[in-house]
Amino acid sequence: MIKHILFTFILGSFSLVTHAQSSGFEVLKNLEIMDQVYEHLDLYFVDEPQPATLSKTAIDAMLKELDPYTVYYHESNIEDYRLLTTGQYGGIGALIRKVGDYIYIAEPYEGNPAQKNGLRAGDKIIAIDGKSMAKKPSDEVSSALKGPKGTTIKVEIERLGEGLKTLSITREEIKLPDVPYFGMLDKKIGYIKLNGFTQTASADVYSAMQKLEVDGMEELVLDLRGNGGGLLIEAVKIVNFFVPKNQVVVSTKGRVKTENHVYNTLADPVAPDMPLTVLIDEGSASASEIVAGSLQDVDRAVIVGETSFGKGLVQRTYDLKYGSKLKVTIAKYYTPSGRCVQRLEYYDKETGSKPKEISDSLLKTFKTKNGRVVKDGRGIEPDIRVELPELSKLSVQLITKDLVFNYATEYAYNNKSIAKAGEFKLSNEEYAAFKKYVSEQTFEYSTTSEEQLKKMKISAEKEGYFQDIEAEYQAMLTKLTPSKERDLDKFQEEIRQMLENEIVSRYYFQNGRILDSFKNDPVLQEAKKILSDNTRYQKILGKP
Repeated sequence: MIKHILFTFILGSFSLVTHAQSSGFEVLKNLEIMDQVYEHLDLYFVDEPQPATLSKTAIDAMLKELDPYTVYYHESNIEDYRLLTTGQYGGIGALIRKVGDYIYIAEPYEGNPAQKNGLRAGDKIIAIDGKSMAKKPSDEVSSALKGPKGTTIKVEIERLGEGLKTLSITREEIKLPDVPYFGMLDKKIGYIKLNGFTQTASADVYSAMQKLEVDGMEELVLDLRGNGGGLLIEAVKIVNFFVPKNQVVVSTKGRVKTENHVYNTLADPVAPDMPLTVLIDEGSASASEIVAGSLQDVDRAVIVGETSFGKGLVQRTYDLKYGSKLKVTIAKYYTPSGRCVQRLEYYDKETGSKPKEISDSLLKTFKTKNGRVVKDGRGIEPDIRVELPELSKLSVQLITKDLVFNYATEYAYNNKSIAKAGEFKLSNEEYAAFKKYVSEQTFEYSTTSEEQLKKMKISAEKEGYFQDIEAEYQAMLTKLTPSKERDLDKFQEEIRQMLENEIVSRYYFQNGRILDSFKNDPVLQEAKKILSDNTRYQKILGKP
């Protein structure tokens, strides 16, 4: 039976690939081999094979050979696909995180069922509908929390100082906002944070701009940091807010000629002359890069921050049988100057490793409307680069060991209110209490300097020099060996920033977290400086 179904699939696949002018014999041969492998596993494998798992694994492995963005969505993962394209899902509206053996509420979305029904950041999820969540992975707990709008679940939690509680929560249609925050930075400069490009992105940006203009906005900071992209057409509409009608925003070119398109602006701009800065970082990808790259190419905005991710590929989703979908890379996109921002080497999305730096000799150069030089092959490079310092090894440990998260939970339990977002600061006594809390925790870490020094020792021993430098080595090692007490003072400023931001989110949610981050944001501060100096702004854009 399995063989008959699979062979029917082969014949159907064969007709499609021949229609696509592929090598019919090679395709048929390899599909027949796949069929035989499947048949023999079904007949002879020692344990009962799981057809769905085998198929999903085989498809995922096949697609991985192509690029990181061609993806198969099994029917059970359609909620994930829907979230990516619409920003919507059925659920309770909360971020979760794993701490030890349990999943905790990390941040409820303000105004959504989790927050309205009393869930708080720091709540440990014990059970959902009577099923224990102990040692369950995050994706399984997330799936249990999601479900159709209008259905009710019982969530048993353990809360600091209150013990076990069971909350009944009715799921709603959760829409993650494309614009989680907008506001005035001063009397003239407006700010819009854009987190995604779902079907409402351009409408949300337009609405924010209208409200900010009423508040006196004359200049704008558009923040695309961490924005992984979304719908291409929404990027085109947002660019259209700032550039004239009939301006090329982006073009796509694929192997199939029908995928070659040119996308122009279709309306008159709403802010054709408003000074504009766009913030990007290595998390800005796809549609974010279309917006930033297009505005850069036509010299309409100053791009500030770090080099973007480098995803210049266009995907389209096709419906498959049994409720599944296939998202396929069909084309590359090109900004108005003619450059493709796709990195020549992909990020490894599974390990999180970055691609190797690409030599300038491998890149092509292009020119913006005013003659400024831009390059392809490694994302959008900012006009003004702001290098952000790396976190200390201690700070990384405080995050990964959940010490900042757990202490913020204790702080919120002991303090019923704090100063408003943007003004809250830990007192010296409160930071001293945090130092005491961290000092009581058991964990070890090493500094980069210490690791390099130990490598040097190995080399010196091999070459026979170590005895000559042993005293100096031990003295340096003593100074470089981490001390929690010392490093909590040495890196106090960055640790305070992390801790204050986490604490603020317990009282003021996402808006509060964003507002608090303004206090220590060198990229935002640089953008404000550029907008405040019109001569410099015009010079950066290459205008006479």
